Amino acid sequence: MLAAHVAGEPYAFEELFRRHHRQLYRLAQLTSRNPDDAADAMQDAMLSAHRTAPAFRHDAAVSSWLYRIVVNACLDRLRRNKTRPTTTLLDDTHHAGDPMPHVDTAIVVERALMRLPVEQRAAVVAVDMQGYSVVETARMLGVAEGTVKSRCSRARRKLAETLDYFALDGTAAGSPSSNPPVMETG
Repeated sequence: MLAAHVAGEPYAFEELFRRHHRQLYRLAQLTSRNPDDAADAMQDAMLSAHRTAPAFRHDAAVSSWLYRIVVNACLDRLRRNKTRPTTTLLDDTHHAGDPMPHVDTAIVVERALMRLPVEQRAAVVAVDMQGYSVVETARMLGVAEGTVKSRCSRARRKLAETLDYFALDGTAAGSPSSNPPVMETG
C-alpha cells in the first residue's frame, strides 16, 4: 500500500492507515499521557508518514516504520507539553458508592504502564506487548540494542513492584488514601 501511495494511488494511504490504525492508536494511547494527546499524536504521525513516504527505504517492515513515526510523534508531544500539569492516574479509580471495588486487571496494568518513564514504556510496549524483537525495537526507537534491553529490564522491575503493591493492597486500584510506590525515572 505504501508503494501504491508513493506511485500516486489516491486511496492507498487511507487504506494503509486503516489497516494499521487500531494497533497504532493503541500504541499512541500507551505512550501518551491521555486520550487527547494520543489522538493528536496519531494525527501528527499520519501527516508525517504521508509527507515522508517517498523516503521509506524498504529496509524494515512498513508496520515498524509506522510504529516509529507514532512513537516519535508521542514523544514530541510529551516534550512540548512537559510544562502542562498532570494529574495522578489513580485519582479517578475510586469513587464513593462505586459498585465495583475491583478494577479489571488490564486497567491496572495499563495504569502501571502509564507510570513508567516514556522511554521505558515505549521499549517494553514494543517488545513485550507488540512482539517486536530487541533489534527491531532498537531500530524503531533509534537507540542501541543494549539501551532497549536495559529500558525493558527497568520497566519490568518497576511494573512488578507496582503490580505487587496492588496485589498486596487487596484491591485493584487501592483506596483513596493509599499511595502506590513512586517510580523513579531513568
